[in-house]
Amino acid sequence: MALEQLSDIVQRCNIVRCMGWNLLGPLVQILLKKEENNLPHCLAILTHLLEVCSPKELLVGLLEQVEEAHPDSIAETVILLLQPLQKVLLRLGGRKASSVGMALSTLLGQVARLPVPQTKEQEEDDVFNLCRCCSALLVFVRPFVEEAKQSRTPTPKEDELRTELLKFCMKSLCEPLLEVQLKDPETLAESPLRNFATEILGILSDIGESLPDLLSHSLLRRREVPGFLEEEVCYPKESLASLAYLLFVQHIAMDTFPTVFSSVFVLQCNMEYINLFLSRTEESRLQKGLDLYEKSLVRVEDNSLPVQLMELKSFFSVPQNLVKVMTLCPIQHLRIKGLKVLQLSIDKFDTEAKYKFFQCMLKTSHHAGVEGYIIKNIKNQIDIALKPDKGNEWFMGAHLFPLLRQVLCLPQGPETDLLQNLDRVMESLNLLRYLLIRDKAWRNQTGIWTELYKIEDYYMKPLRMGLNMSKAHYEAELQNTKDNSKKTNAKAESQIQESVCSLTVGNEKMPNMTPEMQLQVLHSALHTFDMMESVLARIEEIIEVKEKP
Repeated sequence: MALEQLSDIVQRCNIVRCMGWNLLGPLVQILLKKEENNLPHCLAILTHLLEVCSPKELLVGLLEQVEEAHPDSIAETVILLLQPLQKVLLRLGGRKASSVGMALSTLLGQVARLPVPQTKEQEEDDVFNLCRCCSALLVFVRPFVEEAKQSRTPTPKEDELRTELLKFCMKSLCEPLLEVQLKDPETLAESPLRNFATEILGILSDIGESLPDLLSHSLLRRREVPGFLEEEVCYPKESLASLAYLLFVQHIAMDTFPTVFSSVFVLQCNMEYINLFLSRTEESRLQKGLDLYEKSLVRVEDNSLPVQLMELKSFFSVPQNLVKVMTLCPIQHLRIKGLKVLQLSIDKFDTEAKYKFFQCMLKTSHHAGVEGYIIKNIKNQIDIALKPDKGNEWFMGAHLFPLLRQVLCLPQGPETDLLQNLDRVMESLNLLRYLLIRDKAWRNQTGIWTELYKIEDYYMKPLRMGLNMSKAHYEAELQNTKDNSKKTNAKAESQIQESVCSLTVGNEKMPNMTPEMQLQVLHSALHTFDMMESVLARIEEIIEVKEKP
C-alpha cells in the first residue's frame, strides 16, 4: 500500500485514535531515512496522530523511540522528535509536570551519549551534532519555563513543574556541561555550548533559584524541594561545581551575582567544589579545579585569610589533592599550574595561617620536592619577619622552633635516603645557613643561636654521618663497577657493552642499564653528596667562627 493511500486511511479511520501510536516506530524509521517521496506523507500521518491519539500513549511511544535510537542516529532522532514531544506535553494541560520531567530525563540521557567537541573547529562544524541538540533542547523547554515563571505564588502543580525543570538544569550542568571545555569568546564568538550554559543558568533564575543560595548550598542546611524523594540528592555536588566554574571562571551570568558577598565567603563556598574537581584524574576535571581555585583566590586580598579557615575540612583536603596533581599528574602544564596555585594560596593566608599551613604540609605531603618548596617559603617568611617594623611572633623566637624541628629533620636518621630527599635536605641546609648569616649571634632575634647546640645534635651530626655512609656506599659501588669492567677481556667487554645489566644500590634494584650508564648514575650521586657536604661544611665554618672569642 502506498504511503499516500495510508495517509488517507489514517485520517478517516476512527480506530487510529486508540491504536495509532503503534505507527510511531515505522514512521520514525522512514522519516530518519529522509526519502523525499515519502517525507510529506509520513509527516502528514505523524501530524494527524499527534492531534487525535491519547497524549499519554503518544508520550510513551515517542520516548520509546528516543531510548531505542541507534547510536549512529541519536542526534537525528532527538531533533526529529523534540517538536512532536513538545506538542504532546502541551496537550496534557496542568497534569504534565511528571511527564515533562520524564521526557527531559530521557532526552538528556541520550544527548549525554554524544561525544563532546574538544577543539574550536569541532564546535564550529558541530561534527558530533551535540550543539544542534543542545540548541533544540532550549527551544523545547522554553514553553514550560515560561509557564513555571508566570505565577509569583505558584500552585502545587506549578511547584512540581519547577522541580522538574530544576532537575533538568542540574542534570544539564553535569552532562554535558561538566565535560565541555568552553572556548573563550575572543576565540569563538558564536558558541552554541556557551549559549546553552548561559540559558541553563537563566532558567535557574527564571524558576526562582538564587545563584548565591545554590553556591552556598554546601555550607547551609539542605532545603526540602517538592517532588524529590527523601533519599534523592536534590542538588548534586558535581552540578553545583559546574555552576561555580561557569560563574567564576567563564563569567557566565556574573552580572546577576550580587557583589555584597565577600571574596572570602565565595572562596569558602567554592572550596568543596574545587576539592571535588581536584580529587579526580581526568584532565578536564583537574583543569577546571585549578582554574576555579585560581579565580577564587585572586579575588582575595593577600595575607587576609584567617587561621580559623584551616579548621574546615575542605581547607585541609584541597592542598592534599593539589599535592597529588603536582606530583602524580602525567600532564606537565597541570603540574606547573598546580604549583602556581599552591603559591597563590600561601600568599592569601595571614601569618598565623601560613605557619599552621606549613606545619600541616610538612607533616602530610610525603614528597621531598613539595617539602623543599614549603621550606623555601618558610625562609621567605623569616626574612620578612627580620625586616625592620615587620616583626611577627610566628616566624621568630619560641614559635619558630617547633617549625624548625619539622624542617631540620631526617625521617630515618642517618639511614635516610639522601638522594630521594635531595630537595628537602638542600632547602633545609640553605635555611639553616641563611639564619646563621642573617641573624647575628649578638641579636639572636630568631633564637637560632640558643637552639644551635640542639640542632647540631639532632640534625647536623646525623646528616654528616648519613653523608659519610652514602658516599662510602656509592664509592664502593663505583669501584666495583670499574673493576668488573677491567677484568673482562676485549671480546667479553665488547659483548657487555652491547648488553644491559642491573645495579643494586641501597637494597633497591635499579633499572637495567649499560655499564656506561651505571657509571654515570654513580658519579651523579657522588656529585650530589659533595654538593650537600659543601653546604654543610660552610654552616660548620660559620658556627666555628662565631663561637671563637
